[in-house]
Amino acid sequence: MTVTTQPGLPDLPEQSAAGRPARRGSATPPARQVLPAEERYATELAFLAAQDTGPRPPGWALTPRAVVTFVCGSGGEELALPRRRAGLPAKLTIAPKFVGERSLVERCVVTLAGERGLLLVGDPGTAKSMLSELLSAAVCGTSALTVQGTAGTNEDAFRYGWNYAQLLAQGPTPDALVDSPVLTAMRTGRVARIEEITRCLPEVQDALVSILSERRVTVPELTATEDAVVSAAPGFTVIATANLRDRGVSEMSAALKRRFNFETVQPIADADAEAALIRRQAVAAVERAGAGFGVDDAVLDALVTVFRDLRTGRSAEGWDVERPGTVMSTAEAVQVAASLGVAAAYLPGGDVLDLLPGHLLGVVRKDDPADHERMLGYWDGPVRRRAEDGSAMWRRLWDLRGNLR
Repeated sequence: MTVTTQPGLPDLPEQSAAGRPARRGSATPPARQVLPAEERYATELAFLAAQDTGPRPPGWALTPRAVVTFVCGSGGEELALPRRRAGLPAKLTIAPKFVGERSLVERCVVTLAGERGLLLVGDPGTAKSMLSELLSAAVCGTSALTVQGTAGTNEDAFRYGWNYAQLLAQGPTPDALVDSPVLTAMRTGRVARIEEITRCLPEVQDALVSILSERRVTVPELTATEDAVVSAAPGFTVIATANLRDRGVSEMSAALKRRFNFETVQPIADADAEAALIRRQAVAAVERAGAGFGVDDAVLDALVTVFRDLRTGRSAEGWDVERPGTVMSTAEAVQVAASLGVAAAYLPGGDVLDLLPGHLLGVVRKDDPADHERMLGYWDGPVRRRAEDGSAMWRRLWDLRGNLR
């Protein structure tokens, strides 16, 4: 199908009848917005597998020490291969990917090496899902065996389902069985990821109890056949995540809690580390949007300061701040920084600092209407006091108070 364009507009790709870009033989597949960790860091993973030849738990792609290095970085040290490998650099510095305590990552790795379930808990936006993805990619080479927990998630997502066309035609056979991501992880000795486990109903969650204790799934429909029981291969384990703000949505049973080691992922403690992370991820987001990042460091510093003040309930100067009900997470700060970068690139005009109050209000005013007044109170407190102390940037932000109405 030929697509006609207006003058000055780029040609559109040919479309299939379903509205998707048409495939042309062996043409390169379309680019993806975000690559999974195992593809994004494929060179680092292959390098670490060749560099650290120490003992590995059954089914692991890397040694536990290499997994920690992959997640936390090599501390600026350039690692060297014991001998050259085709397609790999002779030396490589592993960049940190998770900003947090190394001891937390080490405890997570020890839990997984013991084939015990790992539950990452914390406030929204503290990189629990990212840590889960990184650990899965390093341990077993894939982060794709994932179940997204919701109120509509059923037990089949943890156990198995059926291809109903084959079921009706042939009855219950192994070929008609549809493995869940968890069952696939059991068969192959890999890590299964369960996001937002407390969003699942309690009776659905409890399907994991026998899986994590007995390490097998029984298929009653295939009784008296060798396929009636699926046993976990060495290396199988589960990483789940849960938001502390969701506590009580679907409380986990005591039996299920006992089968997990709990690790709490805290907000980033160091302001400079948080600012560097926000800049790095915002730059990547704007570049994916096809533009360069043009937001000054001073604007990002102000953004980080506001988020940290409202998150902790105290300013850097020691002034009390009324905390909003919404979570002022690092992930939200990244989104605001990225929005400022996109606006500066595609809608230039004026100072990008002028856009900051409006974007902050979009973060704060989500659940509790009183959060709007808390934001105004923050402007009347720390922002005004910093403006009175002579800071030109904070004076400009004070002058923009009307944008919060």
